[in-house]
Amino acid sequence: MELDTPRGPALADLGLPSGEPRYLLAITHGAGGGVDAPDITAVCEAVLASGGAVARITQTYRVAGRKMPGSATRPQDEAWTSAVRGVCADPRVHGIPLVLAGRSNGARVACRTAAELGAAAVVALAFPLHPPGKPERSRAPELRGAGVPTLVVNGDRDPFGVPDAADAASLVVRPGERHDLAGDVGAVAGAVTEWLTERLG
Repeated sequence: MELDTPRGPALADLGLPSGEPRYLLAITHGAGGGVDAPDITAVCEAVLASGGAVARITQTYRVAGRKMPGSATRPQDEAWTSAVRGVCADPRVHGIPLVLAGRSNGARVACRTAAELGAAAVVALAFPLHPPGKPERSRAPELRGAGVPTLVVNGDRDPFGVPDAADAASLVVRPGERHDLAGDVGAVAGAVTEWLTERLG
């Protein structure tokens, strides 16, 4: 579905489980990637199999043909918030608990907008704690600022760093994984669905 936002159109691919969905996972991509990334795909398939609905949201800058979102956070957050609200208005998922999720830059967006969107939880895949080689530019405040239970799944060889356990409700560090989390996407998906089941039933 195409979603109008103040920053142009976004796209959402809505997937529904076989029965009534227990929650909606709204998930988005990293800065230069897409919603077909291996870890995103595996998480979406696992969520659907466990009874959740999934909305894979392609952000406005990618729909417009740009590879990167730019440095300003407000336009991206405005567009994402509007897109998620558009999905939530769909009668097939309206009124069920909302989980925000994203990989890399998308995880940052999810954390920054969780409180405004009334999310029940956040799933952050490969949260980019800092730019590579610049640990002094920590983005940990974005994790702490989510204001809702947050699961972080990172690889221990991620050049963007690994968040501290104190900055998230749950932290899963995958051994041998880098930023793409592509080594064992099944394990990544399993960690996400197990955590969501514990919190949302």
